[in-house]
Amino acid sequence: MSYIIAIDQSTSATKAVVFNEKCELIRRATVPHKQYYPQPGWVEHDPEEIYANTLLAVRQVVEGYEAGAAQYSIAITNQRETAVVWNRETGLPVYNAVVWQCRRGAAKCSELIRQGYSDTVREKTGLIIDPYFSASGVQWILDHVEGVRRLAENGTLLAGTMDSWLLWKMTGGKVHATDYTNASRTLLFNIRKLDWDGELLSLFTIPRSMMAEVRPCDSVFGETTMNGLFREPVCIAGILGDSHGALAGQMCFEAGMGKATYGTGSSVMVNIGEQPVIVSGGLVTSVGFTACNRVYYACEGNIHSTGATVKWLQEKMQLIDDPARTEALATSIPDSEGVYFVPAFTGLGAPWWNPEAKAMLYGMTLGSGKAHVVRAALEAIAYQVKDLIDQMTAQANISLKELRVDGGPTRNKFLMQFQSDILNTKVNVSQIEEASALGAAIMNGLVRNLWKNPDEVTALHQSKMTVTPEMKDDVRNRLYSGWLDCIKRIV
Repeated sequence: MSYIIAIDQSTSATKAVVFNEKCELIRRATVPHKQYYPQPGWVEHDPEEIYANTLLAVRQVVEGYEAGAAQYSIAITNQRETAVVWNRETGLPVYNAVVWQCRRGAAKCSELIRQGYSDTVREKTGLIIDPYFSASGVQWILDHVEGVRRLAENGTLLAGTMDSWLLWKMTGGKVHATDYTNASRTLLFNIRKLDWDGELLSLFTIPRSMMAEVRPCDSVFGETTMNGLFREPVCIAGILGDSHGALAGQMCFEAGMGKATYGTGSSVMVNIGEQPVIVSGGLVTSVGFTACNRVYYACEGNIHSTGATVKWLQEKMQLIDDPARTEALATSIPDSEGVYFVPAFTGLGAPWWNPEAKAMLYGMTLGSGKAHVVRAALEAIAYQVKDLIDQMTAQANISLKELRVDGGPTRNKFLMQFQSDILNTKVNVSQIEEASALGAAIMNGLVRNLWKNPDEVTALHQSKMTVTPEMKDDVRNRLYSGWLDCIKRIV
């Protein structure tokens, strides 16, 4: 039996997740890392700590088990836009990693927008100009850390997302590479030409010599002993960003397949096929993943408040004592009786993109009670997913074939049924744990011929529950129209 160790390097921790050839999760270990906030709006990570934690997590899932080194290989999935700059000669970072949440690059991004570069950048990268993406963080390091700009210009420094940093360290400085998905989240990568873009590098004054070689996700990237953990080097194969990993881990290998991860907020991504379509309305286009010599593009949008809405009902309003209670309350009434809840606690995300919007509870009467509010809150999660998917499929001119979902709220059968009803599409509740890590493992297995093609992998997909729509068209249209009316009141 061959085992794949998927390193899942996320914003809060680093996991090592072991899968077998049947895509079954065997064991995992998690090591959290510290968050640094030097000033308001700034977020940093220590790259050295993260590498040390990676070694520790892998050690924890390997030591004490009988499998030999020859039976292991390593894959990587990672927090995407977080940027690291390091010295190729000393092997040390010149500054902490600038995390995707960090806003220190806002002034540079605003300057480029004022200068009229928004359309150019969107056409080349599929993204909006924003410090969320890597480029402004790299430029900030070059411009604000003493002596660093000179070192960059003479070829001494390297830059990359967290996957590149880990790969470089794991290979003893022999490989400076990344994959198409991580590259496509930097604001420096042309998603049509699949290469770093000279004009974009110039806009952010980043020397090309710093940039990693870009390879397909399903590539062999190198080999490592993990600082002597393995007696013989093991293969590093399969790299992709975490959301892209979840798309592959949910086995959305066909155009029109989508995934939604329900957490505090929600990440929604739809495979739009092998041609990039540049989208608007707060949505972005990235390389979804590559598999077997094919490049699949994806539209993506993020919702600010899904699970956070349920938490608010519990902790602030004290309408429930346990999130599991929401299902019984929601089904205790036949419908919400016109009550709508727009959970814009931190503004509205895509596709409305209004950071100033405020949350709203609408349609209450003297007959409205706790059950109506709770049901409206659950329905709001489904409505927001529909908002995104309707925009994605319309702009990409495709139909949604199926939505595959994961995350804690998927245990709520009412929510899953309402999600299917309002989308008028099958919703597949995945059995998969650690979808991002599994996506990296799948890329590893494809390039190493554990599986010949994505169809073989799809046959291994395990579904916990499949929900099909039951709602009549007129009811669906009426309910969603009411939701859109509420959105209009606050945007």
